[in-house]
Amino acid sequence: MALFGYARVSTTDQDLGIQEAALRAAGCQTVRSERKSATGRSGRTELQVLLDFLREGDTLVVTRIDRLARSMKDLQDIVHELKGRGVMLRATEQPIDTGTAAGKAFLDMLGVFAEFETNLRKERQAEGIAAAKARGVYKGGKPRIDPAAVRKLAAEGMRPAHIARELGISRGTVYRFLPPVSDAN
Repeated sequence: MALFGYARVSTTDQDLGIQEAALRAAGCQTVRSERKSATGRSGRTELQVLLDFLREGDTLVVTRIDRLARSMKDLQDIVHELKGRGVMLRATEQPIDTGTAAGKAFLDMLGVFAEFETNLRKERQAEGIAAAKARGVYKGGKPRIDPAAVRKLAAEGMRPAHIARELGISRGTVYRFLPPVSDAN
């Protein structure tokens, strides 16, 4: 039975070191870490690597359940996947034991609180944006795409797919900034 650790923070300015040290102290030889939001599983490559690697009898260790998932659906999906493969889940700072009814109930409660916290944060953000708009000080997010650069590359004869690759944007975004093509039929 091997212990595998998973550490996660949401932003680049947060420190993974505390979680990694706690996981190593808990006996994890391997610790995978990433800086990604846990509101969904997409883009969390280190978590997926671990989930693909874990075998029957292994234990996935996190410091807290909210490091693993911030939505009940994701948490339940991960737990169901682990249980189906005979993998245990343990949290170093919370009494989680997915092998007992009480442990499963506690896990679900923690998952509900993690999702609740995420939803509260979204509500507070929306309220702050609405208040800033009412005061006339909200400017929105910074533009990430330069429409002039898209048009310039198109004028130079570059195809939309190549423009998208060059600028790191989707092809659909390229088409939004190009003038509509008229039908010559």
